[in-house]
Amino acid sequence: MDLVFLHGPVASGKLTVARQLSELTGIPVFHNHLVVDLLLEVFEFGSPEFVRLRETFWLDTFAAAADADTSLIFTFAPESTVPAGFPERAVSAVNDHGGRVRFAGLEVSAAEQERRIENADRKQFGKLASVETLRHLRTAGSFAGEVPPADIAIDTESVSPTDAAARLADAFGLSSAHGRRG
Repeated sequence: MDLVFLHGPVASGKLTVARQLSELTGIPVFHNHLVVDLLLEVFEFGSPEFVRLRETFWLDTFAAAADADTSLIFTFAPESTVPAGFPERAVSAVNDHGGRVRFAGLEVSAAEQERRIENADRKQFGKLASVETLRHLRTAGSFAGEVPPADIAIDTESVSPTDAAARLADAFGLSSAHGRRG
């Protein structure tokens, strides 16, 4: 089981690249907003309950997928409400169940991030979609969370999502055989 831990700043193309990688390999995408949006129905973003349950959902899903030998592509944006040490806990959750974590960092300039932020497709998961809010959150230090390591880094300004997915599949030795196996 491989957990492809795809991380990068807001509007760096994580979900787009993850979907392309999923198409290429058959590995399902576990988009972080699935859990975030679910919890926002009950708890305020950043509240103690929200933070605890979000991490519990993420880690329990990783462990269960590793147990079932089902690879996953996880999208993650570092930010200040994620407790320090989360990447290490993700590795433990997966390794303890026989899997491995492959970290991939996506990079994008602030100017390109601002250009992309108001794209209509960002509203699908209630994603941040305002340049004004993005700038405010930057100034407030909201994106100052722990950045996971990167076994490979890709600049999504200069590489298409399709090419980024192909690079990830090649770097991590992923093929269509890595899809659902559980």
